[in-house]
Amino acid sequence: MSQATEKTLLQEIEDLKLKVALLNNDEKIQKPIFQYSKIRDKELNSLVNIEKRIRTNEFDNWFKNDISISDNLDNFFHEIIEDSIDLVDEYNEEDLKVNIIIPILNRVKFKSFENEFRDFYELPIRYESDNFIFNGTTDFVVSKGLVRSKKPYFFIQEFKKSEEYGNPRPQLLAELISGVELNRWSEIKGAFIIGAIWHFVILKKLNKDSYEYFVSKGFDSMRIEDIQAIFKNLLVIKQEIIDNIIEEKI
Repeated sequence: MSQATEKTLLQEIEDLKLKVALLNNDEKIQKPIFQYSKIRDKELNSLVNIEKRIRTNEFDNWFKNDISISDNLDNFFHEIIEDSIDLVDEYNEEDLKVNIIIPILNRVKFKSFENEFRDFYELPIRYESDNFIFNGTTDFVVSKGLVRSKKPYFFIQEFKKSEEYGNPRPQLLAELISGVELNRWSEIKGAFIIGAIWHFVILKKLNKDSYEYFVSKGFDSMRIEDIQAIFKNLLVIKQEIIDNIIEEKI
């Protein structure tokens, strides 16, 4: 059984448990529960006030950096492209992860024993507001903590090859809302992936249950300039996490 199939079955089991509990009038369940992997724009908009903003300079501080790419890294990126460019449209979720996404993330190396943070795959996260509950497993999270997640910093959703298999944007937004609320932050970052295309996202909290978000242009991981930019953008996130953790210690 593939990981994707197993994930789907586990999600269906959790949904059935919730339905049974509701039928049995379980007193512990008073609020509607929404799974990250299934939430859509219509549901998200019914729960919170969230607006997409268009500001071309919103990503300047993130994307405009002076990070240089070594020859070894360039060769690594060329190998990824050459190995997948003719197959990426045929890749399923697991193929994308193994052949493109995980190699890039591993090269960034979102893990620090010194600063005690790492990357988590299939991490369960639950956020409960006054009116609803977000629950489920997230595809990829960089979080404080080594043995267990203590504070989520950055989310990536959702390793799918096209939007016809599910729109990852509202799913990512639900995760970002959970992260910003659990951390009591005013801003958090993430990314969603559709096939070869990466979009980076900034979500800001305005007021209670009120948010705005920004979506970057698409970065095509099968183009050398774009895969270099993806890597640099992730390195910026890694350094922000390190700086955040160091600041917390002061």
